[in-house]
Amino acid sequence: MPDPIRPTPQAGILEIAPYLPGKSGAPGSKAIKLSANESPLGASPKALAALREAVIHPEIYPEGSSRLLREALGDVHGIDPARIVCGNGSDDLLHLLAQIYLGEGEEAVMNRYGFSVYPIITRAAGARIVLVDEPAYRADVNAILAAVTPRTKIVWLANPNNPTGTYLNSAEVARLHAGLRPDILLVIDSAYAEYVTAADYSVGLDLVAAHENVVMVRTFSKMGLAAVRVGWMVGPEHVIDAINRIRGPFNVNLPGQVAAAAATRDVEFTQRLREHNAQWREWLSAQLAGNAMRVVPSQANFILVLFETPAEAASGFERLAAAGYIVREVGASYGIENGLRISIGSEQAMRDVAAVLKSGAAQ
Repeated sequence: MPDPIRPTPQAGILEIAPYLPGKSGAPGSKAIKLSANESPLGASPKALAALREAVIHPEIYPEGSSRLLREALGDVHGIDPARIVCGNGSDDLLHLLAQIYLGEGEEAVMNRYGFSVYPIITRAAGARIVLVDEPAYRADVNAILAAVTPRTKIVWLANPNNPTGTYLNSAEVARLHAGLRPDILLVIDSAYAEYVTAADYSVGLDLVAAHENVVMVRTFSKMGLAAVRVGWMVGPEHVIDAINRIRGPFNVNLPGQVAAAAATRDVEFTQRLREHNAQWREWLSAQLAGNAMRVVPSQANFILVLFETPAEAASGFERLAAAGYIVREVGASYGIENGLRISIGSEQAMRDVAAVLKSGAAQ
């Protein structure tokens, strides 16, 4: 029998594979989640205090432009608040950029192992995603530029990248931008910027300030505020204007706004978060490297561990789960069948993860 008459999605929508989040333990489980790149130290105490105060009056609408948050970001990062727009997580802003700047018959370019949301939002806008190979799991500027065609309208660049943790230094990002036409929007997704320790890294503010076709997108989700969903973007005036025309009128909730503003100003906590992450990221990488495993050098708050075979990766996942640790399998979402992405957590969690994986490699 034919399907009954009913509303039908736009062409191509049902061909899009949905985003696959990192697994959690079963309800009631005490398993420790190392699959979602959440903050290893929780949230800033100042952000928690702001959250407690904000929930007293849930009947009040939030301020529509996230003014207090934009002012905090402007003060701490040296940005004109008028050049900032906030969203319901950075995903909200990425979706809006795709909706505004992509359409039928157009293209967006990204790394093959780039953030899996980029293909979703590109195809949802009716455009085609162009995947560029990544030698050594690192973005290749020459390959990205070679993939650009007259139909290209956006280049998505996660820097550092998820799920690999690799990054492009400031000179390479500048070279990428210099090779793009002025009508192509370069989206620098700096979601993991707070965790970078490399001296030659730049979040992209210099390029945004100097050009009309660059934006930088950030998130508070990796800083302990994943539950309240707050992201932000800085860009040229004409891009901010376009975003503000179509974003939700109250797209950032009040608790999220005040908590993110407090977290922004708590630079001491952010520094402590960076130092803890760097210590245990490097420790875990050194512990696992050379034990029938390869660790991709990371500047984020996770590492990508490559096993010799997909079966060994699956075994590693199961052994960690049995020990009470849930990590991220990256085969289905990213095509890295022999890999596991492991978020940096507490000292005890990192020591346990290393012991479990090293014991399996020694068998």
